[in-house]
Amino acid sequence: MPGARRIDAVVFDMDGVLVDTEHLWDEVREELTRAWGGRYTPEAQEAMMGMSSTEWSRYLHETVGLREEPATINAEVVRRMLARYETELPVVPGAPEAVRRLADAGLRLALASSSNRELIDAVLHRLELSSSFEVTVSSEEVARGKPAPDVYLEAARRLGVDPSHCAAVEDSASGIRAAHAAGMRVVAYPNRHYPPASEVVALADVELESLAGLDAGALVS
Repeated sequence: MPGARRIDAVVFDMDGVLVDTEHLWDEVREELTRAWGGRYTPEAQEAMMGMSSTEWSRYLHETVGLREEPATINAEVVRRMLARYETELPVVPGAPEAVRRLADAGLRLALASSSNRELIDAVLHRLELSSSFEVTVSSEEVARGKPAPDVYLEAARRLGVDPSHCAAVEDSASGIRAAHAAGMRVVAYPNRHYPPASEVVALADVELESLAGLDAGALVS
């Protein structure tokens, strides 16, 4: 395609793209809030989507009203999420196949997730995808979570690939905004539980209804 942007690497989000877990995050944090005496609201759920663990644990402490310190809140949410993953890890249909398809096409792969490092490692191990990703970055390892572009820029930096030659696969409003702000080509796979607004999806270069359509051709179409 004349004038098409060259894509050398693909950076995946994890929650909502590889595993259908955004609602599990919401359930775990709401359950913890009830158990520890805070007040959970739909606004809290929306506010925390895309936040790093540093940000959402502070939000639960300062805004939702949990008395425990953010580090304690963070550790307990991770413990509960890992326990849920042992019994319930819903894989997004076609996600592992899409990852392997892009790797087989010669594209370099990275992952840029708001999840904690322990959760990233656990998911990739369970999906047998650890070796497919050259780089994985958690938002807790950068200054700001999504919708800031930091986690995507760090993934590109670790790959040694200019962000303009990367495509990002995202499902959420905060993630789409983050990848767009990083200057990447954005492939939107809108989250079915928490669909991003149409004006946010419009920031994407490609919109997919299914990951069956995620191949090298879709990245430059």
